[in-house]
Amino acid sequence: MSDLNFYRAFEERYRGSREVIKSRLEVYLPFILPLKQFDETCQGIDLGCGRGEWLELMHEYGINVQGVDLDDLMLEACRERSLKASSVDAIEALKALPNNSQLVVTGFHIAEHLQFSALQTLMIEAFRVLKPGGLLILETPNPENIGVATVNFYLDPTHQRPLPPLLLTFLSEHCGFTQVKLIRLQEYKALLDSPWVSITDILEGVSPDYAVIAQKYAGGSLLSLNSEAFTKEYGIKPDELARKFDQQAWQTNERISLAEAHARQTDLIINNILHSKSWRYTAPFRAIYRFFSSKPRQ
Repeated sequence: MSDLNFYRAFEERYRGSREVIKSRLEVYLPFILPLKQFDETCQGIDLGCGRGEWLELMHEYGINVQGVDLDDLMLEACRERSLKASSVDAIEALKALPNNSQLVVTGFHIAEHLQFSALQTLMIEAFRVLKPGGLLILETPNPENIGVATVNFYLDPTHQRPLPPLLLTFLSEHCGFTQVKLIRLQEYKALLDSPWVSITDILEGVSPDYAVIAQKYAGGSLLSLNSEAFTKEYGIKPDELARKFDQQAWQTNERISLAEAHARQTDLIINNILHSKSWRYTAPFRAIYRFFSSKPRQ
C-alpha cells in the first residue's frame, strides 16, 4: 500500500494489543506442546508474522519458530524484541525449506489475503515441509458470523474474500492432511452458557474467527499425543444460536398461550358472576353502598 504506516496503525486499532493477541494464541498450545516429546529441534515457521506475538509465545515455550512478513514496520516490532523474522514472501519461504523439516507451520490472518491458487500452493508446500505428525495452523475471519461476513471482513482493504470453514477444511484434507480440526474462536464467553439469545446475538454472536488445525500423518502413537485437544469442542456455531433462539421463541409462545387461557378462564368466571342470581339479588345493597361511599365525610 502507498502509506507504509497504514497497516501497522490499522492493526493497532482493530486487532488488539500484543497482550490480548498473545493470550488468544494460547488456545493452540495443547495441540503443539505434546509434540515436543518426539522432536528435539522443534523448528517452525510463522507466515505473515506481523508484530511477532506468536513468535514470542513460541520462544517462551522452547519452540524455535522463525517469522516472515513483507511489512517492514511489522518486522521492526519483531526486531525490537530480538525475535527471528525476515522480509520474505510466505510461499517463497516455504519453498526454500527442506522436506519434513518443520514441527509447525502457522499463518494467523494471512489466508484471507491470498488468491485461492496461492492458498492451495501454500498448503501443498506446508504439507511437504512438515514432519510426520507436524501441524499446519491457519486462522482467519469466520463468515458464519453475519457481522463479519457482511461488514467487518471488509474493514481491511487487503482482504480478498471470506473463506467458509468447510472450504478450508476440505482443502486441508485434499492436500493430504490426515487429521483436521476446525475450532471457532473469540466469541463472547458469556454467550456460551446464556439461556437468552437476542437478534443481535444471531447476527454477531457466532465466533468471529476460526482456525483449521491440520496434522500430517505419522505412524505409531504420535497422533494420540494431542488427541484431547483434537476432540474438544470450541466456540459457538450458528446452528447453536438458532436452536436456542427457536427454543426461546417456543417457550415465549407457550407462556403467551397459557396467559391467554388464564384470561379466558377469568373472563368466564366474571361473566358467570355477573349473570348469577346472587349478583342480581345483592344489586340493591351494592347501590346503597356506592351511595353512602360517594358522600363526603363531615
